[in-house]
Order: sequence, then C-alpha cells, then structure tokens
Amino acid sequence: ELVLKVRIQSPNLRENDFIEIELDRQELTYKELLRVSCHELGVNPEHVQKIRKLPNTMLRKDKDVARLQDFQELELVLTVSDKNLLFRVPTLSEQSGYNKKASELTY
Repeated sequence: ELVLKVRIQSPNLRENDFIEIELDRQELTYKELLRVSCHELGVNPEHVQKIRKLPNTMLRKDKDVARLQDFQELELVLTVSDKNLLFRVPTLSEQSGYNKKASELTY
C-alpha cells in the first residue's frame, strides 16, 4: 500500500489537518486517488477542481499518481465557494477504524 496525507485546501476551515489514506499500489490511478480521498474526507468528487501535491504541483494523470511517494502531502482544491454545502459528516459507524463490536464492550 501507498500511504498519502490528504486534506481539503481551505484557509477558512478551523481545523485543516491531514488524514492518512492508503492506496493499493496495483491501482495507482488518478481516478482511484480521487475516489478514496473524497470518500475519506466526505467530499463529493464532482466538487473537486484539482488535486495538488504540496507545495505547488498539480496532479493531472495516472503517471503523476504513480510517482507519488509514501507520506506525500496532497490537497483537494474544491470548485465551489460555499464549502459548507460540500461536506457530509459521516456517522460514527461509517468512520474509518470504527469497530461496532468494540464499542459494545463493557468493562
């Protein structure tokens, strides 16, 4: 797996931390990067204008994605100005790493 750090580009967000995503090295395509990033960040892929490799390089095609190294930092640049309309807050059970059985354990 290739591990990348991804966030949404926005100076207006109070917390703009990166999250880590994993991509299968056999499926290193722009489309797969966009799909996984949007799913993990809760963003509609139709609202992504471009993906930027920080500090200043735009990713455009599969070859660009294939050259990425572990822990490189990427930003999704969104097309609409009202970013509040883009986000879907995932429920606790949809969040990565949530374990329903573990949440039911009592001590």
